[in-house]
Amino acid sequence: MEKQALHHIAKAPNPVLPGTPVRPEHGKAPPPSFLPRTPVNPNGGSNTHHLLVNHPMPSPQPQTPQSPDRVHNLPMELLEAGWRRFWSRREGREYFYNKFTGKNTWEMPVLGSSPPSFHDPLGIQTDNPGSGPATGQAAMRRTTSMDEHPLSPTAMSAMNFRGHSWDFTVSTNAVIYERLPSLMVPPLNDVELLRAKLTDKLRQHYEELCKSREGVDAPAESFNFWLLERIFKDKGHDPMLPSDCDPPVSPILFDEIINEIPIRLVRVRYLVDARQQLVRYAEAAKKMVESRNVPPESRKVVKWQCEDALKWIRTQPYCSLDSYKERLEHLKKQCGAHVLAAAKPSVEGICTKLYTRAKEAVKKIHEQQWEILKEHHIGEPPSLRPPAVRKVNCYPAQLVIPSPRLPTVEFNRDPKITRLRYKGEMMEINTSYIQKLDHLYRLNCHDDKQLLNFPQRTWCLLRRYQTFFGLNRMEGEFFQRSLPIPVLQVLQEQFGVTFECFASPLNCYFKQYCSLFLDTDGYFGSRGPFQDFRPISGSFQAFPPPCDVAIEAMVKHVEVLLEKTGEPLSFIIFLPDQRKNANSVVDKMENSEFKRKHVVVPGYDHEFRHGMQHIIDDRELYIRSTQATMVFFLQNDAAFEKWPPTDEKLNNLLQAFRPVGYEAALKRKSEEEMTEKNKRLKKDTEEKDKEPTKDDTKVKAPEDMNNKDHEYQRSQSERPEDNKIPQFDKSRVNRRMSEGELLKNNQPDSRIPHLGNGHDRY
Repeated sequence: MEKQALHHIAKAPNPVLPGTPVRPEHGKAPPPSFLPRTPVNPNGGSNTHHLLVNHPMPSPQPQTPQSPDRVHNLPMELLEAGWRRFWSRREGREYFYNKFTGKNTWEMPVLGSSPPSFHDPLGIQTDNPGSGPATGQAAMRRTTSMDEHPLSPTAMSAMNFRGHSWDFTVSTNAVIYERLPSLMVPPLNDVELLRAKLTDKLRQHYEELCKSREGVDAPAESFNFWLLERIFKDKGHDPMLPSDCDPPVSPILFDEIINEIPIRLVRVRYLVDARQQLVRYAEAAKKMVESRNVPPESRKVVKWQCEDALKWIRTQPYCSLDSYKERLEHLKKQCGAHVLAAAKPSVEGICTKLYTRAKEAVKKIHEQQWEILKEHHIGEPPSLRPPAVRKVNCYPAQLVIPSPRLPTVEFNRDPKITRLRYKGEMMEINTSYIQKLDHLYRLNCHDDKQLLNFPQRTWCLLRRYQTFFGLNRMEGEFFQRSLPIPVLQVLQEQFGVTFECFASPLNCYFKQYCSLFLDTDGYFGSRGPFQDFRPISGSFQAFPPPCDVAIEAMVKHVEVLLEKTGEPLSFIIFLPDQRKNANSVVDKMENSEFKRKHVVVPGYDHEFRHGMQHIIDDRELYIRSTQATMVFFLQNDAAFEKWPPTDEKLNNLLQAFRPVGYEAALKRKSEEEMTEKNKRLKKDTEEKDKEPTKDDTKVKAPEDMNNKDHEYQRSQSERPEDNKIPQFDKSRVNRRMSEGELLKNNQPDSRIPHLGNGHDRY
C-alpha cells in the first residue's frame, strides 16, 4: 500500500502553487519588461499573468534583470524617469507617481512613454532602431530633442517660446560675415568647480591685503569691477580670470582703493556726522604721513593742515553743516596729493599681487582642463582655414574642441524653484527660467539633440555667473540689470531692434544676444563678447554695465563698425546720466557724427529689471532707478532712413519707460497688507465677541451699588443719631470718587497727595 502510494506520487507532476506563473514552452524567451506584482488568487490554482513567464528547468534562458529598487519594484527606465509605486489606503490599490512632472496614474506607465534619462548620456540603455530588428517594448526609438524630459515637462507641440520676460519668436535682422569657430575649451563641471574655489580664495586674499597693508576694508564691488575691466583688456585664454593684461595694475581697482584712504568719505545729513568725519579724516591723514616714508615737505604740509583743522573744530563748536563740508573739501584738496603719493606704492603692490595670484589660478585651471580632455582622448585642435567671405545671418558661437562625456548632475524640480547639485555645490533657479534655458538650448545647441548634457551645462552656466557676481546672494546685481519689457517691445516694433549687445541667457529678451562668456553661453544662443562681434547691418540695443572701461570699449567699437559699413546699421545705447561729472565718453557720443537723437529719461520716473531676476520673486522683478538715463541713437545714413527716430516714436519710448511694473508691485503689496490687516481686525473682533463677561460686569456694577446703598440706608436707620456717618463722607464707605466729582460736590479730597516732581500729583 505504501509502495503504491509512493509510486503514484513519483509519477505525479510537480504541483503548481497558488500565484505561480505558468512556464512558457521550451525555447521561448520572456519579454524584457517589468510588470506589477500579481496578487495571489484566493480560489487557488494558478493566478498567472499572460506576460509573466518562467523558463523550463532543462534549458534555462537568460532572466530579466531585477529592479534595483525593491521598494518601488519598477524597471530602471521608469525609475530614472521619476516614476515611483505607492499604495493608496483610501482606494486600496496601487498608483504611480512621477516626482519630476508631478503626474500620477492608476495604470502602470508604458515603457518608452517616460522622459529620457540623464544618467545615460551615450544612449547605451536605449535600443537603437537602426542597429537591428527588435520586437515588443524593446524596440523603442531614441528620444529626440523635441520630446519631454524632466527639466522641461512640456512637449514640443505645446511649447511656447514666449514668456513673461522673453520672446524667442522674433527673428534676427543682424547680418555678419562668416567667422571661424572659437578655440576655447568647452565647459566642464570639475573645472568650473575649481574656478569657483580659486576665485573665492582670490577674493579673500584681496580683502586681507587691503586690511593688512592699508588698514581699510576692501571697497564693496571693487573686485567685481576689477574682473569686468580685466575681461575687456585681457588677451589670455581664460574667459573670466585675467592672465595677459597690460598694464598689470588696474586703474579701476587703484582708484577704488585710493578712495578709501585715509578714510572712506560718505554723504552726511547731520551736523554731528559731518563733525566726526572731519575729525577722523584729519587724524588719519596726520597718522599716515607720520608712519610712511614721505618727503619732509609733504609731511610738514599735511601735519600743519590737519592741526589747523582740528584747532578750528575746537574753537568753532557751533558751525553749520555746510561749514563742516567746506572745511573737509578744503582739507582734502590741500592734503589729497600728498596722501596719494604716500599710499601709491602700497596700493600698486596690492593690484600687482592680485594679478599675479590670478595668473597662477589660470595656470591651474588650464592644466586641469587638458588633463580631463586627454583622459577622453581629445587633443588640441588643428589650425583652421579662414572661411569664405560671405554674408550670413548671425548665428550662435561655436566651439572647435568637442565636449567629453559629462558627469551626472542631480536636480530637484519644484513648482517654483529648481535645484541642481554637483559634488555638494547646489545652484538654484526659478522653474520658469529653467524653461527659458530649455527653449534657448533647443533652439541653439546642435551637438546635443537628445538634451543629455542640458543639466550639466546649465549647472556650469549658473556656477559661472555666481562666481562672477560674488559670494553673497545679491552681490553684483547691477551688472546684470536690463531694460523693462515694454521698452524692448517698443524698440522692436518702432526701431526694428532684434539683438541685445550686453545680455546673458538669464536676462535676455531676444534669442540672439552677446554676453561675456562664450564657452558657457554659446550653447544657449550667445554670439560671444560684443567686442568680438562685427555685424554689417541690423538694429541693436546696447545697455552696458556701469563700468567706464566697458562703456569706452563699446563706444569705440560702435564707431568703427559704423565707419566700415554702408548698409543699415543702428545702435540705440542706454547709459546712466553722468553729465555732472567730467566724462569723455559722453562728450564723444554727443559730438559723434553718427548721433541722430539724444533723449534723457528723468530719474525716479523709470525702472529696470532686477539683475537677479532668475532667483527672486516675480513681484520684485522691477527696481526704480534713482538716476537719470541717457538714450543715444547712433545710425549711419541708411539706418536713419530705415528706422528714423521721429518725435512720435520717441514719445512712445518715453511712455514705455513709465514704471508700470513698480506701481503694480506696490499695488500688490498694498493689497496684501490690507488683506492681512482685515484678517487681524476680523480675528480681534471674533475674540472680543467671545468675551462677554467684561460687558456683563460693567452692566451689573450699578445694581451692586444700589444694593449696597440700600444696606447702608438700613444700617443708618438702625443706628443711633450720634453714631450715624455724615452724608458727605459716603464716598469713603462705598467707593472712591473722582477728582471731578469731588470738585463738583464741593467735598474735601480725602486722598493722600503724592510728593513727586509736580507733574503727577496723585
